[in-house]
Amino acid sequence: MEGTKSLIQLVFSWSVQDVLNQNLYKDKVRKIPKTFPSVTHYRSSFILPLIEETRSDLCSSMITVSSAPVCEILYIEKSGDYKEPGDLIYDIGVNKMNDAENRKGVYIPENGDLLVLAEVRPKCIGDLSWSNESYKIALVQRKKRFEHEDYDEIQILSLKPIKEQDMQQHTEGKTRFAVFLTNMKTNVRIWKALSLLGEGNMNIIKQVLQVDSSVVDNCANCFIREKHNVDASTLGAYIRSFDLNASQEEAVLSCICARECHHRNSVKLIWGPPGTGKTKTIGALLFAFFKRKCRTLTCAPTNVAVLAVTKRLLNLVIPKLEYQTYGLGDIILFGNGERMKIYNHDDLLDVFLDCRAHILSDCFAPSSGWNYHLRLMICLLEDPGKLYHEYLQEPANRKKDKNFKAQEKGILRYEKLQNNEEKQDDVNSKNSRNQNNKGFWRKLILQTLEESKKTWKEKSCCRKESRLKHSRKVDMVHFSQDHEIEGLTFEEFVNCKFNYCKDQMRMHVVIMHTHLPSSVISPRVVKMMIEFLELLELLDSLFHAADEGLSNAFSQSMDAKQFKLEEAREHCLQILKLLHSKFTLPDISGVSKIKHFCLENARLIFCTASSSAKLYAEDMLRSSLEVLIIDEAAQLKECESAIPLQFPGLRHAIFVGDECQLPAMVQSKISEKAEFGRSLFLRLAQLGHKKHLLNVQYRMHPSISLFPNVEFYGKQILDAPLVKERSYEKCFLQGKMYGSYSFINVDHGHEEADDRHSQKNVVEVAVICEIVAKLFEESVSMKETLSVGVISPYSAQVSAIQEKLGKTLSRASGSGFSVSVRSVDGFQGGEEDIILISTVRCDLMGLVGFLKSPQRTNVALTRARYCLWIVGNGVTLGNSDSVWERLVIDAKARGFFYNADEDECLAQVIIAALIEVGKTDHFPNAHLVLFKSARWKVCFHVILSRI
Repeated sequence: MEGTKSLIQLVFSWSVQDVLNQNLYKDKVRKIPKTFPSVTHYRSSFILPLIEETRSDLCSSMITVSSAPVCEILYIEKSGDYKEPGDLIYDIGVNKMNDAENRKGVYIPENGDLLVLAEVRPKCIGDLSWSNESYKIALVQRKKRFEHEDYDEIQILSLKPIKEQDMQQHTEGKTRFAVFLTNMKTNVRIWKALSLLGEGNMNIIKQVLQVDSSVVDNCANCFIREKHNVDASTLGAYIRSFDLNASQEEAVLSCICARECHHRNSVKLIWGPPGTGKTKTIGALLFAFFKRKCRTLTCAPTNVAVLAVTKRLLNLVIPKLEYQTYGLGDIILFGNGERMKIYNHDDLLDVFLDCRAHILSDCFAPSSGWNYHLRLMICLLEDPGKLYHEYLQEPANRKKDKNFKAQEKGILRYEKLQNNEEKQDDVNSKNSRNQNNKGFWRKLILQTLEESKKTWKEKSCCRKESRLKHSRKVDMVHFSQDHEIEGLTFEEFVNCKFNYCKDQMRMHVVIMHTHLPSSVISPRVVKMMIEFLELLELLDSLFHAADEGLSNAFSQSMDAKQFKLEEAREHCLQILKLLHSKFTLPDISGVSKIKHFCLENARLIFCTASSSAKLYAEDMLRSSLEVLIIDEAAQLKECESAIPLQFPGLRHAIFVGDECQLPAMVQSKISEKAEFGRSLFLRLAQLGHKKHLLNVQYRMHPSISLFPNVEFYGKQILDAPLVKERSYEKCFLQGKMYGSYSFINVDHGHEEADDRHSQKNVVEVAVICEIVAKLFEESVSMKETLSVGVISPYSAQVSAIQEKLGKTLSRASGSGFSVSVRSVDGFQGGEEDIILISTVRCDLMGLVGFLKSPQRTNVALTRARYCLWIVGNGVTLGNSDSVWERLVIDAKARGFFYNADEDECLAQVIIAALIEVGKTDHFPNAHLVLFKSARWKVCFHVILSRI
């Protein structure tokens, strides 16, 4: 692997000229083969394409360095890990400043960022030189955020030593900057994964080096036996309840049976064309593994895909959990919360690792957690007099407990008075209370979890604001420190202690039963905890219903009135002592250790393929995994899939995807030609590996699905009965042009390139925006919810449409109308009610550039539910010798080809757009449209028309 160098060392060894040299590795990179004779050959096939891709990515960043994100350096200090000559590690403080010059917002360097440290902001690539003393290259290795300051501290590895005078410049009023170039994290993780090949678990890797298409998919004996077992079990009933079609159920059963076969390892491919329920199938499969207690890692190339499959699983699991949320502790989603935008997904916070570890830390705390309050409650119920005596003997306790009195006389007493009648009813009618137990438990769980998540979000997102709010709340409850408070009476003391313990233990029970793995907290323990909480509510009611007060309630002599209280107290103590002996919370402190604990005991783990490297780095998976599932597998570079494929114990891999959609992005043309972006899913499919095809689509109206089905899937896909119903045929705008499927021909387009060589067509922009405006008006007038997607393969066109749609987008806020404008790549996996495609190209020679890509075309054509309207130049696309030529021919043959100027409104905006760019000669009959409905007539002289 380039000797013994790491990828970072290799990058540091490059000069600027090396980075800019497009031919640096041209003669070294070879095409990656489809089969490999050995693991060594497999590893070496990816190394040079990875190096070339890294160089190309860095080259692209350097060319555009003038617009790169930047932050101000506040100080530079040698780290404690600094050691010459190799470990030139420094701690750097960076200001949380807005990059107003480039409108980039606040840039805070992340782990893996490659930076240029500079005295002045580089304006062009010529400013960068590794030999230039004013510029230094560095890699961010660690980040430390200070909650109380307006800056962050990062730890960097520098290419060259930083002089003492440079480190002291900030004290002399001089400014230095950290300029972002690229993030190396994923490529470094791939490099490390490739270097491990041959050393780690090779069960799956060895199986995919070469493929024998004649090998039977499943072990026959195991498959028949296990299929019978599943059919006859509760799991089989669950799977049938998910309403899977035959192809989905076959794929799920095949994977379940393969997992139960101990004769061999397996690699499964599930082929999921657009709209065929790929995510639903994965959810059902994961549910089965969850029930079978099978340790499974689920990965995807992107955070969006990871979140989608996690949500699908939770939708299946939560309704079938025994105690509302018991079992969620076996499911973990982890990754970078900011990149995931996890704060926008409250439904996922209950399984998000960072949130879980923070919430559990309260339960694990030795002096304020579950174990502490369990002992305290036992003491309180057994001998409250002893606790009260200790309280009276120690003045510090009285001072500490004065808050109990404030709470008792304020908030708590008010709440008890409000609920007194309900509690009295509970005492008088135990049967009624039992009937409401489930409702009470459900409400308690929801309320407690919502409060816990809210607290975590406040601490994560709004630390300063949260502290201010907290300080105000404390001021409202606490009395002045100078105000002397007399000691609490026995009744006040017991009331305060009991209510305090009750609230804390109730919170801990909900948190633990939700967030602890089921291997740690058994169903029997959970049942006891729930029974304990119900008894606590009963005790609370009895305490406040006792006419004689608590002193008599806890006395040795009892009358009939006090019998219920004593009975409940004894029962409660019995359960508490059982919990004390049967359930021991591990002695763990610190969020980091709690994360390790949760991961070690989880059954289902969700993350991106790249992030799965953290499980190696932090040794979080001491227990072996059994199954790996990769969603959107056709979008993942094969070398990147090597990261999760080597986990200890892994015996089965399931790849779910569609090679007919977009592959992974590759920057370097050399690496692309070497098929560096090819997925393992695609390579195995090309070698004839069996695929389980999901063959029923539930998304598109049949007139939309027809062409992609013929063109990309060989007519193998069936339309579900749902999409063939009359109700699925929607009419959003008047006119045949706006039916379920149409090609809207814009003959008079004007194509131009922006400063980044991306194409745009202002006429198509005008047509698209006019149609969207019509849809908005119709949606508002009919008071209907409508989602519209606008797709274009070119970023310049996307930006132009977004800019022109600005007013419509602002007016749509708060209505049921939504519009999303994105590139083809941005729409993969998405769907909307109506999709408009702007093809942009307008060239008589039929030159359509990367629009020729069949995968890109397939994605664009398969995002719509009810209507797909393609806006483009029929002549250009018809001469393109590509899938677009066949699409135009098909649209004409089926009667779905329309000229845009047949719609008077579209004709008007076309002319306006042409006038704006001074191209009215493109539309020779413009005057006929402009004055078509005029009451007077204007005659144009031939000379005027040439002016």
